[in-house]
Amino acid sequence: MEIMPNMHLSANREVFAKNPEKLFLNILYVENRTRLHKTYMCSLSDETLIWRREVRSLTETKTLRDKVHEANIAVHNVEVSYYELFHPEVYSNQEQKRIIDTVKEVDGLIADNKKKALDFGAGIGNMTEKLLALGYEVTAVDISAAMCRALRKKFAGYVDAKQLRVVNSPIEKVDFGSGSFDLITCYSVLHHLPDYEDTLKRLCDFLKQGGVMYLDHEASPYYWKLEPTMLAELVKAIYFHSNPILNSIYFGVVGFTVPNLDYTYSDYWHKKEHSLNHQKIGQTFKKEKFTFARRKDYYLTGSWIFNPIFSIYKHVCRPEMSYWIAKK
Repeated sequence: MEIMPNMHLSANREVFAKNPEKLFLNILYVENRTRLHKTYMCSLSDETLIWRREVRSLTETKTLRDKVHEANIAVHNVEVSYYELFHPEVYSNQEQKRIIDTVKEVDGLIADNKKKALDFGAGIGNMTEKLLALGYEVTAVDISAAMCRALRKKFAGYVDAKQLRVVNSPIEKVDFGSGSFDLITCYSVLHHLPDYEDTLKRLCDFLKQGGVMYLDHEASPYYWKLEPTMLAELVKAIYFHSNPILNSIYFGVVGFTVPNLDYTYSDYWHKKEHSLNHQKIGQTFKKEKFTFARRKDYYLTGSWIFNPIFSIYKHVCRPEMSYWIAKK
């Protein structure tokens, strides 16, 4: 018999009448993040069925997923019109050159490359553009309808030529089949997801044997940690706080007003209280039997105007960003 949450026991007295003194156990298996949880219901002597912690956790996870998805749609539907201007940490010349060089490196690692790529969390096409330039047939996925419209418009020629397919969907609702892609890229994506571990598992399945996954622009393990010395910690604080000031000056010069957006849920895993766990990322690749997976940490240029602290920061502080290259 199926017992639903919060159901009053009086409604089930006929069922339990034969054994009034026994503890009736109903094991409800709930799928949560691809694993099964056992939930134990209470006895006839109680007036209501009490959900144990596992089910409360499930409810919270579902609520979190909805909040994260909705927040990302809302934020990126606004940011789409000025995304490049608002993100010097992505579109600075230094960062663009680093990405291009890394994508070329990744391209050379793929076995029997048929040039089929998935750009998950494509946004306005930062990675998509580079993949198309390398001759890939690209499937670009993004949860924001506005971002997808911008992608189709920006790369209309590739869409018409069937070299680019744009899919507006969250990760939970896409299924491309096992081994569909030679290369999967995620740039500045994982910290926007409600469950990045589950997403990685799904993406691993979409990748063929001999294919490569490239994850980039995520806070390194050192981002939220104190530096080894007080000097380094002081330099880090100055650098991190001076970049927004420099960008405000730049935005004022070009006449751009930064809108007031709430990133609490859209950047959920970019928080000190619940930061991205690189150890779990590495463990996922190991469980999925990748032949290798390596993380590299790097320094990021965070402002349009040159920050004189940057060279000192690189010299005394640990890198604040990370990327992963993993081959299946």
